[in-house]
Amino acid sequence: MTWEYGLIGLVIGIIVGAVAMSFGNKKLREQRSMQYELEKSKAELADYREELTNHFAQSAELLDNMARDYRQLYQHMAKGSNDLLPNLPGEKNPFTYQLTEAEADNDQAPVQIPRDYSEGASGLLHGERAARD
Repeated sequence: MTWEYGLIGLVIGIIVGAVAMSFGNKKLREQRSMQYELEKSKAELADYREELTNHFAQSAELLDNMARDYRQLYQHMAKGSNDLLPNLPGEKNPFTYQLTEAEADNDQAPVQIPRDYSEGASGLLHGERAARD
């Protein structure tokens, strides 16, 4: 009788184990599926970032080429203006400003940095301050 109880316990244990494994496998499959989706999303994001970086790098190169070509065109027009119209006063010459060689090599024209404030009082309090003074 003891071995019968042992055999019954073994069969019940196998059944309980099989049921537990079927529920565990569903969760494991869901977890693996979610992990796969996560890895896939990360790969797509990395590809998108690389594509975006390449796009902006190419755009920056094109803008740099365009600026260099514009600078060369301006220098050509300024030289032609000076050569073809030597007697034209400076204020009437539309190409009075010429890039120096250092500026042309630096690939940057002189830039005035904008300020984030105005010179004097402005806005709503401008009238009140003038009235007090």
